[in-house]
Amino acid sequence: MKRDRHGKIIELIGQYAIETQEELADKLNEAGFRVTQATVSRDIRELKLTKMTVGGKQRYVVVRENSHQMGERYIGILKEGFVSMDMAQNILVIKTVAGMAMAVGAALDALHWQEIVGCIAGDDTVFCAVRTVDDTSLVMDKLRRMMRN
Repeated sequence: MKRDRHGKIIELIGQYAIETQEELADKLNEAGFRVTQATVSRDIRELKLTKMTVGGKQRYVVVRENSHQMGERYIGILKEGFVSMDMAQNILVIKTVAGMAMAVGAALDALHWQEIVGCIAGDDTVFCAVRTVDDTSLVMDKLRRMMRN
């Protein structure tokens, strides 16, 4: 449940300019997660979210760290949301659990793999632009190994 909620939080802050814990709690409640402000406060701490000024307004963002702990969180989100993948030349198409594509895309971006240029996410599909066809195969191999562990 917590992992699902954390994935949803990452998705929500990527989709909306959320300025307060109350706004985040409201969005989570609308999405079916019954949370209190105290739970949201703990989640923000655990996910190491920070406020940043974007377009003149404060909003929550994911802190981009290279720490092992954050890497493990992103891997957990990938494992939780991942369903399947296929390649179309240098585009990696990842199917996810419904509603998890944005979180999976954000997690892939946060891992900072040099092969991935960027990700675009819908509801249950992530398109990853990969530098080359060979790199696409490498990324798929990395993801397969990650899913097995």
